Amino acid sequence: MFMTTPLVTSLKLKRKSRILEVGFSDGSLHQMTCEFLRVHSPSAEVHGHGTPVLVTHKKNVNISAIEPVGNYAVKLVFDDGHDTGLFSWQVLFDLATHQTELWPQYLARLRAAKGSREPLIAMNIKYSD
Repeated sequence: MFMTTPLVTSLKLKRKSRILEVGFSDGSLHQMTCEFLRVHSPSAEVHGHGTPVLVTHKKNVNISAIEPVGNYAVKLVFDDGHDTGLFSWQVLFDLATHQTELWPQYLARLRAAKGSREPLIAMNIKYSD
């Protein structure tokens, strides 16, 4: 039996809580944090052409724009400037339905690398002569 990926029927960005709510044609509704989507971006930058890059410091990242790509994907533009991943309906469905496994795996990789989810703090350092 051939299974097809459900189509995305709704996208709702909850900016304040940094959550993207995605509805699918199978009737399911999933919520994913912007941080989860950012660290699991399908971009070559994150996947490192076969060797995944550990993305850190994205706890407070948000989505600044959602741009449709045909009728099969969206480009999520994150407020940290990342905008190169195309989130197809298949990718969104896979992330949504596997986030309970993917998130702990990400946290374990982060711990092993002594990485942090906390955002980097921009510092204005002034030097005097």
